Amino acid sequence: MWIRRTGGYGPDPEDSLAMTRPACHRLHCYLMLVLALSILSTSSGCFRLFRNRHLEGSLPPVPAEAKVPNEEFKTTLPPYRIEPPDVLLIDALKVVPKPPYRLELLDIVNIEVEGELPDQPIQGEYQVDPAGNVNLGLSYGLAPIAGLTVDEAEQVITAQLSKTIIGPKASVTLVQTSGTQQIAGEHLVSQDGTVNLGNYGQVYVTGMTLHEAKVAIEEHLTDYLDDPKVSVDLFGSNSKVYYVVTNGAGQGDQLQRIPIEGGETVLDAISVLGGLSPTSVERMWIARPSPDKSGADVILPVDWTAIVTDASPATNYQIMPDDRIYIDGNKLVRTDTILAQIYSPLQRVATTVTLGSSAVRSLSIGFRSVPGAADFGLGGLLPGG
Repeated sequence: MWIRRTGGYGPDPEDSLAMTRPACHRLHCYLMLVLALSILSTSSGCFRLFRNRHLEGSLPPVPAEAKVPNEEFKTTLPPYRIEPPDVLLIDALKVVPKPPYRLELLDIVNIEVEGELPDQPIQGEYQVDPAGNVNLGLSYGLAPIAGLTVDEAEQVITAQLSKTIIGPKASVTLVQTSGTQQIAGEHLVSQDGTVNLGNYGQVYVTGMTLHEAKVAIEEHLTDYLDDPKVSVDLFGSNSKVYYVVTNGAGQGDQLQRIPIEGGETVLDAISVLGGLSPTSVERMWIARPSPDKSGADVILPVDWTAIVTDASPATNYQIMPDDRIYIDGNKLVRTDTILAQIYSPLQRVATTVTLGSSAVRSLSIGFRSVPGAADFGLGGLLPGG
């Protein structure tokens, strides 16, 4: 509002704060425009860099004679090397203790007796219980055989049966040792690279193939068993994986670690994710470490549109262990996210300043309307006072 004053017209001092708001608003708009243009120019620069293939041109080219495995031309993976935390399935094919063997708890023996009671025959497999006995039946009682050889166990069982029947003859053979249960089954490769075989100790298997691990385990068991034989298979392939990195368009990258089964392609990997996210674009590539760890990594650009709309197998590459599939983010979404992150605090500051200015103006008008405000010395504190 303008009022007539000596020497001409001028703004009302009461509205001095209000007159500065348009200028501040224009300055704020200019600042946001500059920030938006700078971010857009940066984003468009990255886009042109990709479109001009500067990145691909600076990377080592894929040899023409080396055909990259894809959907049409797949290859087998190299021999599997065991690493933590793989899970091995070991089966004990031949576990015969070295003589003289003494029976232990939970061993299984086969007992056959001649001359037993007709209604209570003794024939079959019996397990040594935790107390070291075998239970021969209600009429015959318990026979303590733990710590004895097989021949000694026959004598003890015969003596026990003689308490009930006349002239028994017992035959005892070893069927299975308790150590077999410790060898057979699923075994986790621990962080130190070994598998635990219970009383038979630990065997280092990291870096070996399955056949090499079989030989190493059998060689280790020869210290306890007579010509042991085992089979080793892979139960859980936990160490061979590939990664899918999704650019979050300014909201942080998403990373997924996926175990590899062999034969997967880019299309399979994206199907595990459930498709592309709303912030992703169809621009993606595979970063493949060099097999010899020399640092000459390979970048394989993926034509997603050709794969899904034209059924083209050319860039639907076969996934290898340790591959990184990178899915780029939408540049416009990224720009919007960055602008929101910058504009949000500025908007809060501007709102606070506006509310403060309105409060000061309301207070000044209220003091002016109070009769006798000048008598209390408040006139000089008010605008125009």
